[in-house]
Amino acid sequence: MGYVGEIFVMAMTAIFINNFVLAKFLGLCPYLGVSKKLDSAFGMGMAVIFVMTLASAITFLIRSYLLLEYELGYLQTIAFILTIAALVQFVEMVIQKNAPALYKSLGVFLPLITTNCAVLGVAILNTEAKLSSGSDYRFIDAVLNGFFSGIGFTVVLLAMAGIRERLELVDIPKSMRGMPIALILAGIMALAFYGFMGFKI
Repeated sequence: MGYVGEIFVMAMTAIFINNFVLAKFLGLCPYLGVSKKLDSAFGMGMAVIFVMTLASAITFLIRSYLLLEYELGYLQTIAFILTIAALVQFVEMVIQKNAPALYKSLGVFLPLITTNCAVLGVAILNTEAKLSSGSDYRFIDAVLNGFFSGIGFTVVLLAMAGIRERLELVDIPKSMRGMPIALILAGIMALAFYGFMGFKI
């Protein structure tokens, strides 16, 4: 299999098979909190894609050329969290300046990307991940994995938001409105995505 084939496998794995939200159960807070409206879900998805991609690039470089070089591997988690926090602060300032309505609709969930375990998870998993050929991730592989993982997060966030918007038009029992029906939907979507695990790529 050529390198393009390996990238395709990486994309399908990150988006469908090992989706961070529905297979690894990381990033559930924004998944459930921002999935009420499609526009805010799309904005959050774009922010997460940007942060995941940049975080994957920067944390890979920090680990390779600073932490491993000076035998500071035990500081990896702290270094990664500080990097992600700085990136989220940057994204927050850009959105606040250029899209105030989106900034207001995202509310508290935008700063919560800092503690979104999916972003930290992709950064940490890049350090020990291997290509289908068995070789360790290089810089470009880590960046692509972060990008595809962000797309996977956005896909399930948009799917959930679309379903929840449709459910606003349905007569749901009062006790099931809001978070109860969202949790049931999340479980059903996780079962649906679980079917992708049977694929051999």
